[in-house]
Formats: sequence, structure tokens, C-alpha cells
Amino acid sequence: MTDIAAVKAALAGQRIETPSWGYGNSGTRFKVFAQAGVPRTPWEKLDDAAKVHEFTGAAPTVALHIPWDRVDDYAALASYAKERGLKLGTINSNTFQDDDYKLGSVCHPDATVRRKALDHLLECVDIMDATGSKDLKLWFADGTNYPGQDDVRERQDRLAEGLAKVYERLGDDQRLLLEYKFFEPAFYTTDVPDWGTAYAHCLKLGDRAQVVVDTGHHAPGTNIEFIVATLLREGKLGAFDFNSRFYADDDLMAGAADPFQLFRIMYEVIRGGGFTPDVAFMLDQCHNIEAKIPAIIRSVMNVQEATAKALLVDRAALTAAQRSGDVLTANAVLMDAYNTDVRPLLGEVREELGLDADPVAAYHRSGWAAKIAEERVGGQQAGWGA
Repeated sequence: MTDIAAVKAALAGQRIETPSWGYGNSGTRFKVFAQAGVPRTPWEKLDDAAKVHEFTGAAPTVALHIPWDRVDDYAALASYAKERGLKLGTINSNTFQDDDYKLGSVCHPDATVRRKALDHLLECVDIMDATGSKDLKLWFADGTNYPGQDDVRERQDRLAEGLAKVYERLGDDQRLLLEYKFFEPAFYTTDVPDWGTAYAHCLKLGDRAQVVVDTGHHAPGTNIEFIVATLLREGKLGAFDFNSRFYADDDLMAGAADPFQLFRIMYEVIRGGGFTPDVAFMLDQCHNIEAKIPAIIRSVMNVQEATAKALLVDRAALTAAQRSGDVLTANAVLMDAYNTDVRPLLGEVREELGLDADPVAAYHRSGWAAKIAEERVGGQQAGWGA
């Protein structure tokens, strides 16, 4: 039987990091859709993130993206976050929006461009020192579009050299998190296309290099929970970027497209001992047409619901069925947990924490959306160009 008190304690302690860029304007390759009240500065992004944490109780850290969140004084930004009950979390680098990176960044054939990219990554570590952040997340758009465009093996050598220099710069309590993506924007070869490539580089770097699993970065039909189980078994799963995809890297709300997949992933996290602070649960999403803050709240809730269902799996019954070869019973044990309506349970957890049982409804009653729409007039809204 499942220990409900233990399940509730685990849920009460769950932490999910929200992305600063999720609060800004975003869109498709064709159009960025502006919304009223969108933050104009990193400071205002933190104000919005504080509202997500206020109503969910589960989102106390905010990931930054450099240079999108560049400020003159990062220590002051960290203090501002602390005043609002937050901490600055993962620092995300950007080596994909500069003209010099057309042929790659750390894998570029020109040593001058590689040096520029490396300098940016080292700057991100400096920012980590100033903010108290523990994780540096690296995603590279590097790759080629045509056979013969560049030497595939040499690009891996350049990547390894750059990663080694960044890893050497890290403090003892800091980690390098390497993200992979199987295509886009490079269409012939991608330099970090899969978990195996990321794992190989991290294995060579050392214990403080870990792999990031972005749930939108896989080919259709990929068994992501198998990847999660394997990386946990090898001690190399460092973080998740949670989002949903129907076709490619859609960056939709977590759990929106395939909540059953999110449940299966969370089961393997719990089964593999990954439900700890050593595995960071992060959101990586672009809210193109929906309101930013309630969408992020909804994503946090969706991850919580998948986690609650995974915690409810009767492990003893499942193990017994698996070892006896009872295929249908084993599957039924999983499905029983997945089909459980955990919303009342999570409502109880929130109320015991002094929160409203329904974070989305509480946010709408707060009047924050109207307040920021009225006050944030003028200036340049945060967002990315398309």
C-alpha cells in the first residue's frame, strides 16, 4: 500500500525552476506576439516569477538567459530576487544569436569565433559567481547543413576542447549541464544531437558535468523514459527542461501534449532515485498565444500532477507482477496510478502549506494581470526576435 503521508511530504518539497524567458514575448519563426503587461526588464521578470511561487509554493528559483537578462549588477539582481522569496537559478548561455555563429560557435572552423564563444561561456561562469547560481546550462546550435561542409570529427574535437576549458573554470560547487537536440537549426549534422553524445562528453569531463533532458528535443516515438532511466543509472542526469511537443521543439506547456509520457518519465525519476535536488526540474517553454504567468502556473501544476501519480504507483505490487512475468497486472498497476485523480490530494498539500488549493484561480483573483497591464506601459518589452 502507498504511504499517503510520505507522498504528500514529497510533493510539498518538490521544486520546479521557471525560465525568465517564459515571461517575455515569444512566437514562431514568422511572428512574435506581444501581450499587455509583459516584463521590460529582468527585474520585472522576477516580479512575475514571484507570483508563480506565491501561488504554487513550488517555484522558488528562476533561470536566467545571457545576454537576454544581462544587467550591470548581478549581485543586486540576486538580492532583488531574495527580497521576493526567490533565488537565481541556472545560468543559460547564448551562442546562437550572433552573426559570427552562422557556422557554429565552439565548433566553428575559425579559432577567432571559437574564442569569442568561449569568452561568453566563461562570462556566464562569472555571472554564476555573482548570483550564487550552481548550474551552467549549455545548448549549442552548432552543426552543418551539407555533406562536406566541415569535418565532423574535428568539430567534436573543438567541442571537447571548449567544454574542457569551461569545466576547468567552474567552482567546486558548480556544475556544467549539457543539453542535446537532434536537429535544428543544422539539418545535416548537429554537434550535440542526442543523449549519447552529451553523455560521452560529460563522462570525459568529470563528475560535475551532467546531461540535460529537454522533453521536446527528441525524434517522434523516442522512449524518453528509457533515456532518463539510463542516465540515472549512470549518475549522469543533471536536469530536465520540461515542455510538450506535438511535432518538433514546440515548447508548449509541460504535460499538455502527452501527460502519460510525463507520468512515465516521472516514474523513472522516482524509481531511479532522481527525485532529489541533484536533478533540477526546470521549465523551458515559449508561451506564444497564451497568457504568460497562468501558463507557467499551469505547467508547474502539470509537473506536480505527474509526480503525484508516479508517487502513487504501488511499487511492491508492480515488482511482484514484473518478477512473475504477469504482463497485464504489471501494466494495470501503472495505469491505476496514472488514472487516479490527484487534484484533491495536491489541493490538500497546498492548503497545508497555507496556499490556495487552486493556484490558477488564486492568481486570477489577485488582480496582478490588470496591475501589470496598467503599469508596464512604454519601454521595450522583453522577448526574442523572429
